[in-house]
Amino acid sequence: MAGVPQTIRVRIWRSIFLCFCGGVFAFLVAPILVIVPLSFNEDPFFSYPISRFSLRWYAEIFCDGPQALLWQRSLVNSFIIGGSATVFATIVGTLAALGMTNHRLPFRNTLTALMISPMVVPIVVTAIGMYYFYAQIGLVGTFPGIILAHTALGAPFVFITVSATLVGFDRNLTRAGAILGAPPVRVFRRVTLPLILPGVASGALFAFATSWDEVVVVLFLAGADQHTIPRRMWSGVRDNLSPTIIAAATLLIALSILLMLSVEWLRRRGERLRKAVA
Repeated sequence: MAGVPQTIRVRIWRSIFLCFCGGVFAFLVAPILVIVPLSFNEDPFFSYPISRFSLRWYAEIFCDGPQALLWQRSLVNSFIIGGSATVFATIVGTLAALGMTNHRLPFRNTLTALMISPMVVPIVVTAIGMYYFYAQIGLVGTFPGIILAHTALGAPFVFITVSATLVGFDRNLTRAGAILGAPPVRVFRRVTLPLILPGVASGALFAFATSWDEVVVVLFLAGADQHTIPRRMWSGVRDNLSPTIIAAATLLIALSILLMLSVEWLRRRGERLRKAVA
């Protein structure tokens, strides 16, 4: 390509790069998208082509029947556990991020490493440790035990997103509020929180997605009354491979897409807010 002009070479390499990225994206996403049409297949087989389309497998989740009651209970459990864990993880992660911004805090790096350790330690190791610890205090097979466990798993995501938001935060705004006589709680509620709210909300969405998708800790800690949607899907894969599991997986995919779009909207809103303040 020695005789090719510079602009044409740039366009060629850019096209090659985009094709490569598109191929990688298709390789990662195609196996997920393949199962979505199967959830509308009327036949109880995982096969293509689909002869007739139906919503019967979604009806087995949301309509009446013994299996539907199990799925609905798992759905309610997922919302209860995920929502509660998200609230606690958001509070813990946000306060930890605010505290770690103090560069004079002793053992700051060590505390940061401990805060994000649930993201680094293998989930099986974490689940085993939680099981033995919770067994000593009677939290195995209880909703509080699973909520606390998911809080520990989701708090690092809130901590990281809020910490990233605080990097560009102007500390002079809080100093101005203190000079005007506002107490620290009011400064946080009226000045700090509105500015870092996109990061807090993004972290909360990540924490909710982590809790909603988690299955290993639930396998160790949950009793029969605490089964979540992933735990019910795990049981279904082991006992009876039914297209109902594909329907549930499609719902989880739709929820994941909705959460990713929400995170992207919050990211853009945060950028606009920082530009407006600057």
